[in-house]
Amino acid sequence: MLPWLSSPYPIFPSTAIALDSPNGLLAAGGDLSPHWLVEAYRRGIFPWYSDDDPILWWSPDPRMVLRPEQFKLRRSLAKRLRNGGFDVTLNQHFEHVINACAAPRDEDTGTWITDDMYNAYVTLHRLGIAHSIEVHQSGQLVGGLYGLAMGPVFFGESMFSNAPDASKIALARLAGAMQAHGGKLIDCQMHTPHLESLGATTVARETFINYLEQWLPETAFSVSSSFAGAPSVPASPWLQSIASHGDS
Repeated sequence: MLPWLSSPYPIFPSTAIALDSPNGLLAAGGDLSPHWLVEAYRRGIFPWYSDDDPILWWSPDPRMVLRPEQFKLRRSLAKRLRNGGFDVTLNQHFEHVINACAAPRDEDTGTWITDDMYNAYVTLHRLGIAHSIEVHQSGQLVGGLYGLAMGPVFFGESMFSNAPDASKIALARLAGAMQAHGGKLIDCQMHTPHLESLGATTVARETFINYLEQWLPETAFSVSSSFAGAPSVPASPWLQSIASHGDS
């Protein structure tokens, strides 16, 4: 039976009990407040559900991850980075990026970024925990991605592209900044052929959780016993080297 999270505090079951089918479904309930989300991500758990569902929490096995040094910067993409007329900014248009990521794609008519999810991540952005990387061409926002940064880990949520390679450029800039300044891991959550083509690989959930315990120890987080106020997460200095133009 799927655990129902009814505590007022973010207490999750062990990820070891997540279901095999659907892969990684761990629990339902809880809420999307900053404390719940920070606690979930640092434990290798993320929310994913539709408007008709309760909040569902997942920790799939295997997990898709990208080590920054393993990003595949192919020759054509490197040329676009140098000569494509793209500018990359950080945290200048977070709500535009998440809205673009929420737009239906191809034959899809819905989105997993519900209004509650949207509001939750905007709140995390205002707290300096969620971040967007934006790609501009000729003054227009043409691609980007967003996710959560905690210490040397970036938990990727979604990306979009309205111009060839625009989302790849955002990911390339993220991976490059992390590799140069101490970042260790980009969490990609679920396997896709697109991410695999860029260098992402799958690891066992236990391996992923071990990474998080090593790089995001509980002592690196500051949370009061009453969970009052905003959660504090480890700083990610590598963020500041992402932007090529504009303030970061």
